[in-house]
Parts: sequence; structure tokens; C-alpha cells
Amino acid sequence: MVLAALLLGTAGRASAADFDLVALGVDGGLQNGNLSAWLVRADGEPRYLALDAGTLLSGIDVALQHGAFDDRKPDPALTPAGDVLRNAIAGYFVSHAHLDHVAGLLVDATDDSPKPIYGLASTLAVLSRDYFNWDAWPNFADRGTTPALKQYTLRDEPPGQWFAVDGTSLRAALYPLTHDRVTSSMILLQHGGAYLAYFGDTGADTVQHSDRLQTIWKLLGPLQKRGALKGMLIECSYPDRVDDAHLYGHLNPAWLLRELQRFEQAAGGAGSLRGLDVVVTHIKPSLRRATDPRREIADQLRAGNTLGLHFHFAQQGDLLKLPSAE
Repeated sequence: MVLAALLLGTAGRASAADFDLVALGVDGGLQNGNLSAWLVRADGEPRYLALDAGTLLSGIDVALQHGAFDDRKPDPALTPAGDVLRNAIAGYFVSHAHLDHVAGLLVDATDDSPKPIYGLASTLAVLSRDYFNWDAWPNFADRGTTPALKQYTLRDEPPGQWFAVDGTSLRAALYPLTHDRVTSSMILLQHGGAYLAYFGDTGADTVQHSDRLQTIWKLLGPLQKRGALKGMLIECSYPDRVDDAHLYGHLNPAWLLRELQRFEQAAGGAGSLRGLDVVVTHIKPSLRRATDPRREIADQLRAGNTLGLHFHFAQQGDLLKLPSAE
């Protein structure tokens, strides 16, 4: 269902927003029809940037059922889902090339329209070498194993450099993250004076022996100080009962809260994050009976939330507007 708390202000009036998000896939694995994929646009614009693409068409179908695209006038020659895939998505950001972040992109490439794919050079090299190689999948990219079908333009973006997101009014910059043995990435989106951060898979700096999250907190701190950061999407894959040795480059609530405490210090100290919207992503389902990782993680984050954050736990198909009215 649409998240009413994010959509409505007092007396049921629509609240002002800077960014619209549609959850095409929210889980961190197992269910191949609900893997990491989000759409984002500047509020009211017709076209979206996809933030990862583990699930596309099946997630679009669910979002259509929940009214997430009711403002569109679909192409009558296409199914409603086909119209969103081909016409509403302007391009893709791939945070890293793990299958749960690219499976939908690969499978639906056969019927997609030409688009750019943005990412760090290391990420797009994996996409080209290991998937678009005529062995794993036809080469829909504009480089690599011949023949290159050139449906997708692979756009290597250097870390920290702003670029325009074609077909939208958004600008973006990428920053590396450490995800076990893989370089993942965060995308910082900008529209006017508003910013939104989306994190691909990442572990805590202490566990990963890295300083990449601290670098990002120092980057986002001044934005938060002046009220320009409208929200973030960040992973919390496992509940706290999963120990550090079995996180495999992911976060649990304890580590996420510690990282956000470091962000608070970079943003000006105690109270500086109060009211910030944090959308929790990439929660891993469990096959064990009588366990509910989503509920565990939500309870643990809320119990440890001394920072005044607004944690949100979207379901597939939800439409979110950020900043929220809460």
C-alpha cells in the first residue's frame, strides 16, 4: 500500500516533497521477484532514475496495483508496465554488480528502450565482462564482446564528480563504499537545493577496515546542517543476532546506529539529525520458522533511535515522498 504517513500532511492534504520514490524491490535476497530496486524522480517530473535494478517488471506490476503511477498517461500501444519500463525510466544507477541488484535489468533488457547505465568504472566493467558477454547474456551494452547491440550506454562516472542524469532534471555524484571484497557505491542526487542519498550495499567502517562511510558523513554533514538533505536510503540487512563475522559486508541495527551517530557528529552534534527520513533497505528474508527479520530490525532500530530519526520500512509497490510529513 502507499505509505500514508509519507504522502499526507495534516487534514489529509498532500505534503510538499522534493523527491518521489517507488519501491520496485525491497528485499536483500532470496525472493527473485522482490530484489533491490527503487525509482526516484524530482517531485512531479515524468521520468525516473532507477536506483539498482534487481527487480523491474514484477515490481512495476505491484506498484501499478498500488497506484504509484496513477499520474501517468500510458502509451496505448504498450501494457501499463511496459510503458513504465520503456518510457518512464530514463536510466539506471547500478551501485555494484551483484545479481540481486542487476537481475531485473538483465532479464528485461530484451524489451527495454535505449538508456544510459551509470556507475563506477569498476562496477560497469563487471557488468560488461561477466553479464553482457554473449555467454551469460547478449551484449546489450555499447562496449565489450562483439557484436555490441548498443541498447545501453555504459557511463563510467568518476567518484565525486557531478553529472547530469539524462532525461531528467536531476544531477548526481557517486562515492565508493566497501562491501566485503566488492567496491559498492552511494549516489547523491541533487535537484535545486534538495539532496537525496542512496547507499548500495555497505558494511560499517570498523568491520570493513575502511574510512569510506566516514568520508560520506563528512560530505553529507554540511547538507544536513543547512536542511538540504531530504532523506537517505541505506541498508540494514541483518538483525543484531547476526555477528560481525557473518555480516559479509552488510549492516545490522547496532552498526547502522553507530554509523549514524558518526554522521550526527559530522552534521553538527547532538540533535542535528532529528527529523531526517531514513528509508531502510535490503533486509534479508529468513527461511527459518517463527522469525521475522523485518520486524526484528525495525524494533531494534527504533529502540536504539536516540537521534530522532524517522525510520521507514517500505513494502514493494509503495510510493514515498521525501521529505515526509512526519
